[in-house]
Amino acid sequence: MTIYDLKPAFQNLLRPICKAFARMGITANQVTLAALLISIAVGATFAVYPTARWAALLIPIWLFLRMALNAIDGMLAREHHMQSSLGGILNELSDVASDAALYLPFAFVPGISPEVIVLVVVLSVFAEMAGVVAVQIGASRRYDGPMGKSDRAFVFGLLGLLLASGVDPGRWVNAALIIVALITFWTVVNRCRKALAELDATDSQTTA
Repeated sequence: MTIYDLKPAFQNLLRPICKAFARMGITANQVTLAALLISIAVGATFAVYPTARWAALLIPIWLFLRMALNAIDGMLAREHHMQSSLGGILNELSDVASDAALYLPFAFVPGISPEVIVLVVVLSVFAEMAGVVAVQIGASRRYDGPMGKSDRAFVFGLLGLLLASGVDPGRWVNAALIIVALITFWTVVNRCRKALAELDATDSQTTA
């Protein structure tokens, strides 16, 4: 299970906004780039003010809004005939870049291990690579959990909310992040395993 499974219901709520964007002439690629630029700006702000509660609060607020924009750009592409090769590239690259921009600044928060933050971000990149590489070998784009993009956003959004509430980061934060790293590593393995299983199933149907 992963939060990504809730995406269809979330998209239904956002469909009116998506239609309004389409009427205004806003393209899927413009939404993707806007989300990336704002992510960089929010991450940079938090990096400069890592001990400010208001800066930490920006993280969960923006992560929710970014999730909405990510859903909207996909709907614009699919439902309003805006799909393009450039859009596919921008979508994958901007997701990884946005995650790095928003999560790496947590390394500047006193009490949080920079090494563990970097480890989580690197493993997150590998997780998304595993999902994309599945397409290269002939399988579908893999979004398997248990620590997909939406799940990571929930974890770091919750961490930002706790910091904004004045919770003092201690050893429990680093312990929790190590667990996140381990689950993210399992996600990499799981996506590779599911991609190979999908190919095996396809080959079996072909030879049957």
